[in-house]
Amino acid sequence: MSQDLYQAPDYFLMDELLSEEHKLIRDAAREWVKKDISPIIEEACQKAEFPNQIIKGLGEIGAFGPYIPSKYGGPELDQISYGLIMQELERGDSGVRSTASVQSSLVMFPIWKYGSEEQKIKYLPKLATGELMGCFGLTEPDHGSNPGGMTTNIKDMGDYYLLNGAKMWISNSPFADIAVVWAKNEDGRIKGLIVERGMDGFTTPETHNKWSLRASSTGELVFDNVKIPKENILPHRDGLGAPLSCLDSARYGIAWGTIGTAMDCYDTALRYSKERIQFGKPIASFQLQQKKLAEMITEITKAQFLTWRLGVLRNEGRATTGQISMCKRNNVDMALKIAREARQILGGMGITGEYSIMRHMMNLESVVTYEGTHDIHLLITGHDITGESAFK
Repeated sequence: MSQDLYQAPDYFLMDELLSEEHKLIRDAAREWVKKDISPIIEEACQKAEFPNQIIKGLGEIGAFGPYIPSKYGGPELDQISYGLIMQELERGDSGVRSTASVQSSLVMFPIWKYGSEEQKIKYLPKLATGELMGCFGLTEPDHGSNPGGMTTNIKDMGDYYLLNGAKMWISNSPFADIAVVWAKNEDGRIKGLIVERGMDGFTTPETHNKWSLRASSTGELVFDNVKIPKENILPHRDGLGAPLSCLDSARYGIAWGTIGTAMDCYDTALRYSKERIQFGKPIASFQLQQKKLAEMITEITKAQFLTWRLGVLRNEGRATTGQISMCKRNNVDMALKIAREARQILGGMGITGEYSIMRHMMNLESVVTYEGTHDIHLLITGHDITGESAFK
């Protein structure tokens, strides 16, 4: 087991922009990752198993619904705190951050924003501790980038709704206790509903043979004439804007999280370059290696400022979908490029499990696709700046 020697880079003294509370929250998450994630994550990924023993700890550090009000069991933190927790979790592994992101932004967020008071009281406190785990059903086998084309549907049967259809690429689904699912009613209007494990006709087959996010549990949601009580419908918003607002929150968390992977890859490569001797001196002394490292820390620093500013705007309620989209796309792309360059600095050692770089690189190949692909986010920005939609 390799020792976690991680030291977070802060080239432009970003810490001075954070409050003492922000730093305490971040440092608590950072220490938890060093203690509870780093020693086990390589084996979990090699075995393609989700380490479910981490769920309790995620709840204890406030990773589940950090911004949820305390009256519903949440820590009631601000958006920068949420981002910093995601940064530290993804520094450990993207799959760990995915588990927390789904629980926070795709399960707790819609129940908090669009659920009834009874639903909030019933679900949110247990979701905050991890006593209940959830997943989010939007993507379908034939509808990924075009979620509005979904075919999963509900029919009003008088005392209940009848749910039919299927969702895929669903993080947490194999072990989730509840699923926040989006389906069309008879009028073609998208509605959110809470599906509970144990309902007849509801199954969650697991997705196997992944080369990415191997420590994250992925599966499907299959609905075969599932009876949904009417009190399980999210009453306060419908239409495609409802699930897309959840994706805004998740994408924001990803923007922070991928900075964590980039920082870890940079820190690993910098340390290795100082220790690896070739031609009688450390490879850190060679111009091409310095070029790689200098470009890495530059891009990390730019992403840190971009994302911190986005967090300020989120706290003020002024961040737009377009800004969140840009930040997610930029930061994932940045992290992928840094992971690939860092792997080259380590040479052959970069592909081994002794270092985190190859694992990060494989994980990021999923992160660049989910919650909106790189190309779709480019088109969101294009639409935002031109007023012309490329989707229709």
